[in-house]
Amino acid sequence: MKKRNQVLSLALAGAMSVSLLAGCSSSAQGGGTADTTSGDSSSAATGDTASAGEEDNVIRIGVVGPLTGGSAIYGEGAQNAINMAVEEINASGGPYTVEIVNGGEIADDAQDAKQAMNAYNRVMADDPDAVVGSFFSSVTLPMAAQAATDNMLLLATGATNVDVTKDRPTVFRDCFIDPYQGKMAALFVQSQGYSKVAVMYANDDDYSNGLKDAFIENCEALGIEVVDTEQCVTTDTDFTSQLSKVVASGAEFLYYPAFQDTVPLVVNQARSAGFTGAIMGGDGWDSSDTTGLETQFDNCYFTNHYSSEDTSDAVVNFVTKYTEKYGTESLNACASLYYDAIYMLYQAAQNGGGTDTASLVKGMTGMTFTGVGGTFMLDENGDPAKQIVVNSFVDGQVQWYETLGPDGSVVSKRDA
Repeated sequence: MKKRNQVLSLALAGAMSVSLLAGCSSSAQGGGTADTTSGDSSSAATGDTASAGEEDNVIRIGVVGPLTGGSAIYGEGAQNAINMAVEEINASGGPYTVEIVNGGEIADDAQDAKQAMNAYNRVMADDPDAVVGSFFSSVTLPMAAQAATDNMLLLATGATNVDVTKDRPTVFRDCFIDPYQGKMAALFVQSQGYSKVAVMYANDDDYSNGLKDAFIENCEALGIEVVDTEQCVTTDTDFTSQLSKVVASGAEFLYYPAFQDTVPLVVNQARSAGFTGAIMGGDGWDSSDTTGLETQFDNCYFTNHYSSEDTSDAVVNFVTKYTEKYGTESLNACASLYYDAIYMLYQAAQNGGGTDTASLVKGMTGMTFTGVGGTFMLDENGDPAKQIVVNSFVDGQVQWYETLGPDGSVVSKRDA
């Protein structure tokens, strides 16, 4: 296992002291290359950690994600994106190459916590140096707990629950966290001039609960009245009762933080119930099916990790290459997050001076990274502070609306 157990405790003991130094470099995914210039990257490649890494210049990565079930479109995008990232990195002539264990395939978590642990154990059986995944908080939380016990580096992608990385120095993520996303949604409500909001959330889902709590807390702090709060479960298909109460409450804005499989049902039933106000969700709305509901999705929004309409070089390169290879159906934020995750581990090997787990943990700690999701630095919990995109719908098609900075200010906005 590339001396993972022998050297990890030493790397973790020194990780925080070198966090600002080891994380000074940045990567740019233009054509599969990475810029790892850093004043301390060369020094990080010396000593025992480098010796461990020199055993093998291959970064072996296990990947977990949803390939079946209602959110299989996310797993499809993730598989395509990691294939593309690995192909680019291995063709770049850089100091390391990447191998995806489990025969190059994502291990399917089926958006289920028990299945996720089976998937985690499956990739662990192939002796990886790091594990990427998963996309959902509810399935990533048990994996993160086990990874911390195993001293395994876990890089979560879409798992936004704050507890995923808390007190787990080998666990990181490349997505924003629920409190941040919920705060941004509340700031959006304020910026749009709404004063009365309603919330409906799935009480059996960690993701939905986390966003709900953060949204309500920040609305109250901003003086926005939460006039109604309704509950459902992730398997519900009839929301008529809850939505009738939302309409009766006089709410101007409905926040529905849930995943894309139920979003068309809620939007359609909300409009049928007579709700004409704005409806908003989180990144789980990405890839929602609007077919036949194009007009119902007018005045709907969701926060997300990136927009394919962004004109930055990293986004343009990613979108162009992905579209040429796989089309646009599975081109979603999940794909971009898994793509960035592979490049982050590639940069971590360069920062930390090797491909063993300890070197990768050292290289990830305090990392500053530039990718499809923008430029961000991992904080002391392994979480990024990054820009957040607000998307809207026009004729049923997702359209970039604006990008907000970490303080809620508008960084850029679509021309009217």
